Amino acid sequence: MEKTYEVPALRRTQDILKVLASAGEPVRVATLREATGLSRSTLYLLLNSLQQQHWIERRGDGYLIGVKLFELGNAYVRHDGYQSVFRALAAAFVATHDEVVQLATLDGTDVVYIAREDSRRPVRLVSDLGSRLPAHCSALGKALLSTLSEAELIDLLPEKLTAVTRRTITRRAALLRELEAVRETGQASEHEESAAGLACFAAYAGQTAFGKRLAVSTSIPIGRVDQKREKQIRLAIARMALQIDARIRDL
Repeated sequence: MEKTYEVPALRRTQDILKVLASAGEPVRVATLREATGLSRSTLYLLLNSLQQQHWIERRGDGYLIGVKLFELGNAYVRHDGYQSVFRALAAAFVATHDEVVQLATLDGTDVVYIAREDSRRPVRLVSDLGSRLPAHCSALGKALLSTLSEAELIDLLPEKLTAVTRRTITRRAALLRELEAVRETGQASEHEESAAGLACFAAYAGQTAFGKRLAVSTSIPIGRVDQKREKQIRLAIARMALQIDARIRDL
């Protein structure tokens, strides 16, 4: 096995940034110390260095993610060219169906949301850009996981999966059976597995030139979904996924 090496300062920096990224307001030093376990001297040294690089910003007695980190992070969604493809097709979907549409990629056992087009009707979502969700409980995640072989999935996923809601699939064997159905139909779905009151429908949308696997989905309050509308939405998402795939192949 190849030996790996770690730079402690980078890991400590990431620990700080993860705390700041998950907070909705400036985080105080005492909270950062408790969350990261860093000594006061090490923490202040790293905070000062990050502030000088504009990766973080001081606000009152706390810290926030800074504008330079936002700028650097946005390079991730620029270098494949799929953003413009998604926006054009997502706008058409929203105009027709008036439902939110989202794009995500797979990172380990999670999906990370990388684009979203909102509808005119508000929906309570967990899909802020850059946020992540366990892949096994989301339609997007199922669409992406279905592209992996069973051997890869067994290596990736534990036998017991975390329950996000009471409807979440928590046994790997049950998930593998569902993923086989996703491969056959090209469509993935979930009803209140990741958030109460929401149904989600997704499809795999191909791989970018730099190897990012993409999936597209919509999330709809269950009160707005009957059998007829579900069929329409499933077909529209599947069609959009095929269009994204075709267009990113031409980039």
